[in-house]
Amino acid sequence: MRLVAGVDCSTQSTKVVVCDAQTGKVVREGRASHPDVTEVDPAVWWQAWEQACDGLLDEVEALAVGGQQHGMVLVDEDGAPVRDALLWNDNRSAPQAAALIEELGGPQAWASATGSVPVASFTVTKLRWVAEQEPEVAERAAGVMLPHDWITQRLRGGAGEPTTDRGDASGTGYWSPAEGAYRTDLLRAAFGRELALPRVAGPHEAVGETRDGVLLAPGTGDNMGAALGLELEPGDVVVSLGTSGTVFAVADRPTADASGIIAGFADATGRFLPLACTLNAARVVGSALRMAGAELADLDRLALSVDGTEGLVLLPFLDGERTPPLPDARGLLHGLTRANATPGHLVRASVEGMLCGLADAVDALDASGVAPRRIVLIGGAARSAAVQRIAAGLFALPVLLPEPAEYVALGAARQAAWTLSGDGAPPRWAVGTSVVEPDDDHADYYRGVRSSYTSVLSGARPLLGG
Repeated sequence: MRLVAGVDCSTQSTKVVVCDAQTGKVVREGRASHPDVTEVDPAVWWQAWEQACDGLLDEVEALAVGGQQHGMVLVDEDGAPVRDALLWNDNRSAPQAAALIEELGGPQAWASATGSVPVASFTVTKLRWVAEQEPEVAERAAGVMLPHDWITQRLRGGAGEPTTDRGDASGTGYWSPAEGAYRTDLLRAAFGRELALPRVAGPHEAVGETRDGVLLAPGTGDNMGAALGLELEPGDVVVSLGTSGTVFAVADRPTADASGIIAGFADATGRFLPLACTLNAARVVGSALRMAGAELADLDRLALSVDGTEGLVLLPFLDGERTPPLPDARGLLHGLTRANATPGHLVRASVEGMLCGLADAVDALDASGVAPRRIVLIGGAARSAAVQRIAAGLFALPVLLPEPAEYVALGAARQAAWTLSGDGAPPRWAVGTSVVEPDDDHADYYRGVRSSYTSVLSGARPLLGG
């Protein structure tokens, strides 16, 4: 058995899986938590890596890192961070995003240039924020990396040229998936001058070795890693319910959505990954459970204790929102009555609100030319029977449920196996699944839920700041 390792440096934790390179079977795994913040010293990721991989890497021959997208790691000439990394979920650069859009000539100009319209999550907006708000920090910066770039460079012992991959680079706002090249003009426009950028490695190029001689694959962004780990088929649309909510699918052609809903990313294999992301997903349900005085174990019991919300609608923007772009918004409960003022109605409304936001994203993906055939539901909240059943109803499509696994880390491990083998395609690893079909008897109810959500959102936009 040849062993490979995959790393998922996510918002909340670092996960490491060690797999059989041929079959993908997980033989060892570990994890370590991260602080719940929107900016962090990158050294925290390295400490979490060391804790998570402790005792796991014996006989591992190759390794790849999947990392949270968009995070800005500004470094000096020696590669040392000059400030804490700003993470994707830090909304402070929303005004800078709006300014950059206007300066380039509007959303269509950005979509044509980079496949995406920048929002506060994107690295390019964070660079502008630092240039404006922390000029002394900007002056010390010599280069910029993404989280997975920085960890890969540390794994190399700081030796050699920093590298990234096309998937993660496509989320910066200064790399073009259509052209396959950096748009340094956009970086200069944002930051005011040039910065050193990691070289974009090929999808399964070896980019060096660790100090222990483990071969390093390029790594990629977390969503690209999940796509690789899930072995998506045409028509499969992933809905991921983690800290954030994401909707994405693999495509053969780049997309350029001027509405800004769909980000036209690249994937980790040479294709493309149109994606929509919401800031609010599983935490919305967790917050509703806390309001109800309940625990996660009570989710299915409460959400399925009622047949519907009886008009209660929850807009799930508890932490502001990226899609739609409402960075200063907060959550809103509409339609509260004495009849639906119960824990069951509240928890069900939180599940429906979370999923309605993502259903809007699936509709936008469909409009961009990626026709959904079935939904692939992943993430911690996807393990709930209530979430599965309501998702099938709201999406009106079969919901495919892969076996619970760390798919970002598995995708990174699969990339490592691909790099190790030198083959022209990644190895085929089996993914066990089950399916939940929509209930035709309740189709009218779910159409009503979607309609009510849309109506409440439209009416509340002035209150939400959009």
